[in-house]
Amino acid sequence: MSAVAAAYFAGARDILDRLAATQMFAIEEAAQRCAACISSGGLVHVFGSGHSRMAVEEIWPRYGSFPGFHTIVELALTFHNQVVGANGQRQAMFVEGTSGFAKAVLRNFRVDRRDVMMVFSTSGTNVVPVEMAEEARTAGLFTIGVMSFAHCRQAPPKAPSGRKLLEVVDLAIDNCAVVGDAMVAIPGLRYPVGPGSTIGNTLIANAMKCRVAELLTARGQPPYVLTSSLIVGAEESARVFDLAYDDHRERVSRL
Repeated sequence: MSAVAAAYFAGARDILDRLAATQMFAIEEAAQRCAACISSGGLVHVFGSGHSRMAVEEIWPRYGSFPGFHTIVELALTFHNQVVGANGQRQAMFVEGTSGFAKAVLRNFRVDRRDVMMVFSTSGTNVVPVEMAEEARTAGLFTIGVMSFAHCRQAPPKAPSGRKLLEVVDLAIDNCAVVGDAMVAIPGLRYPVGPGSTIGNTLIANAMKCRVAELLTARGQPPYVLTSSLIVGAEESARVFDLAYDDHRERVSRL
């Protein structure tokens, strides 16, 4: 393995180790809040713009996940394939800095004070994620923010309120990404490469999700988990998929 590839592996291991050493109490609180919410018939709304959308899709729906989460994905903020031209990155970045957009998005849903809002934003400073957390908190929801503490503390705020995600949520979780996200320096190349935030976000999302499943099961409310046919057989897998999707339909129908 080349030295720079090994450096990326080392950076990834460092994220894992720092998460385990510093964020388990925050992940536990997040799981307790989410389990209580889902158990009572509430929804955990999950939002992320830019590449933080990947963490949102990690939550639900995919193998090893279950109903109770309501993912909010805005294509105007997350559709990166075009890069230039129609639906390009310049437009997405412009919209991400538009005050009032989060309020317009949230107005489409009937949120409940039982609900939780979880916002992923590695920078913790972009306008839409910050205002999404602010709007949710104003509506009475418990808010969780996942970001890079190092980057968020160093970067200037962009929201009109002058606040960052770290300052507007009830519970903050550090994804342990480095400032600027890219972790690997290459001799002769001015700019670092190899972002690490997705590693931290994915670890947080799934560790929390596992704990939520445990807590719901202990409450006598075991969730319908999307499970591969290679584990439970084709018939059972199909049955649980339908049960999970029906459960999700019922939960989001009040939105």
